Amino acid sequence: MASVAIKERISALREQLEYHNYRYYVLDAPEVSDAEYDRLFRELQALEQQYPELIIPVSPTQRIGGTALTEFTQVTHTTPMLSLNNAFSDDEVVAFDRRVREASDLPTIEYAVEPKFDGLAISLVYENGQLVSGATRGDGYVGEDVTANLRTIRAIPLSLTLANPPARMEIRGEVLMLKSDFAALNRSQREQGLKEFANPRNAAAGSLRQLDSRITATRGLHFFAYGVGQCEGGVLPATHGEVMNQLMVWHMPVAQERAVVQGVDGLLAYYRQMGAARDSLAFDIDGVVYKVNDLALQQRIGYVARAPRFAIAHKFPAQEATTQLLDIDVQVGRTGALTPVARLAPVAVGGVTVTNATLHNEDEIRRKGVLIGDWVNVRRAGDVIPEVVSVVTSRRPQDAREFVMPVVCPVCGSHVVRLPDEAVARCTGGLFCPAQRKQALWHFASRRALDIDGLGEKLIEQLVDAGLVNNPADLYRLGLLSLVNLERMAEKSASNLLAAIEHSKHTTLARFIYALGIRHVGEQTAKDLARYFGKLETMMAADETQLQQVPEVGEVVAKSIVQFFAEPHNLTVISLLRAAGVCWDETVPVSVKHGSIAGKVFVITGALPHIRRDEATAKIEALGGKVSGSVSKKTDFVLVGAEPGSKFIKAQELGITLLDEDQFINLISESNGERDG
Repeated sequence: MASVAIKERISALREQLEYHNYRYYVLDAPEVSDAEYDRLFRELQALEQQYPELIIPVSPTQRIGGTALTEFTQVTHTTPMLSLNNAFSDDEVVAFDRRVREASDLPTIEYAVEPKFDGLAISLVYENGQLVSGATRGDGYVGEDVTANLRTIRAIPLSLTLANPPARMEIRGEVLMLKSDFAALNRSQREQGLKEFANPRNAAAGSLRQLDSRITATRGLHFFAYGVGQCEGGVLPATHGEVMNQLMVWHMPVAQERAVVQGVDGLLAYYRQMGAARDSLAFDIDGVVYKVNDLALQQRIGYVARAPRFAIAHKFPAQEATTQLLDIDVQVGRTGALTPVARLAPVAVGGVTVTNATLHNEDEIRRKGVLIGDWVNVRRAGDVIPEVVSVVTSRRPQDAREFVMPVVCPVCGSHVVRLPDEAVARCTGGLFCPAQRKQALWHFASRRALDIDGLGEKLIEQLVDAGLVNNPADLYRLGLLSLVNLERMAEKSASNLLAAIEHSKHTTLARFIYALGIRHVGEQTAKDLARYFGKLETMMAADETQLQQVPEVGEVVAKSIVQFFAEPHNLTVISLLRAAGVCWDETVPVSVKHGSIAGKVFVITGALPHIRRDEATAKIEALGGKVSGSVSKKTDFVLVGAEPGSKFIKAQELGITLLDEDQFINLISESNGERDG
């Protein structure tokens, strides 16, 4: 006799499952993951098996699918489109095979095996080889007539390529959306400011149920046949595998990944094979399907209430699951990017236990409506980092609270900024922040920056992990003894590294600016800044308006520079670097230079007879000019050598002043004279 608590639990499960059925099958807007739905369904099944007197005809366990939409004409299926029972473990597959063998009295069973598509089941009816109607599965007995929409799917043949087609044939299959088409659709939805689809299955269902078939036609839906439901006036092969081959001959798309195997060992081997291939497939699958291959034997084995006994779906570990978001932490990456990370109640996703998932950025949290305390759906595909994909709003607790991005770095305490053109918030303590330490050191020592030969990523890892280096200034305090104690660092290697560090002390202002790793300041921008200001102190004191006077420096770059030098931690490291002996030759800034070259833009094309191109570039830059790689209306001079290319032709078209080598040397001499005078 069932207790009141058991009866209430069964009632609650039925109510929840009906609610989720409605959202999944009718609204095409599922709120929970398939794994969560399966968990609830199996709990209800177990309770009803334990208390069979409580089973009622309208229980979700006695149903097949969803409910037909009222917007479409309803279609009654000649043969019900039954659901499959699910297996979630090897033991359940072994039990399935044992039941089939016992029912057939055969020692070994031959099975047809195929992927379990994650799409929308449909029925196609052909009369005399011509497509006359198509319907969704609906509740298994009555579906929606979506013929007009199905005709827009190019994978579905409008006529079968056979000489003497059956009078009537019903072909069953799955409408789905390929992963690439799903990504393109959601990208389009974002660009239009529309709601994104949760997954390819959801997108396919919503697209197939459009009342305007022109919309369906734009969605790139696909179709795979998985069987024949009815055949009148024709003869089918004797096995399911041969039927699938015949469908392919008739130009009906079928899964290439299907096979025929022997016994339970063959079933499990196929399951593992498809599990390994799952992420590389062009479409989503959530398991594999096993069917007795012999069609006559299928009929002998028969059916249970809502499913065939001769077939079963072996589900993969869920790539999506539902759990509670306990809190949101913020991680600081190697480049200073702040990423909100969901701390989750442990949940199994894709075969592993997940406790953390990315939320990408603050905008994504707002777009998805995520609050701390929410029940959320978490997705993990292959080696991809788990992510929170949606919120189960119907389970939102009353004390759920909003997430606020911190204004200071949780690692180093530096200010956090978010530039106008970026979705990511960043820490401004680039030279000081421990989270950015290794990246900052690698960039500082790179060839185009301070060019410290021998200081690669692996050695930087050792120096930081050993606590020897916390910022770039610490490199200049390293001694031989501290280095030789590192793994794989002999005395000669250590001496060479110390010599390279010492050599790096004398550099250029442009290299030093680039080495600081200021966001948006690349090698060329560093050169422009060095030429314009001439001194580091002048540049550090400049405001956004002054910085934007530098060629190619716009609002975003200027703001980034100001924010970098506004951070006291960065100024401290720069002072330590200067104190350690890092220096450069000061130059006369462009802003106070005079002469024919200062502020002018040059382009060099062709082979110069006596001056190397890098020498010419150095002479121009020393006098405050700039060398560009392409000709435009902003170009002032084009230095032309032998066999010039398209730049020469374009310069002629734009009427830009052309210089040969002698004219260029005279211009340099004049500018030097003007500067000296």
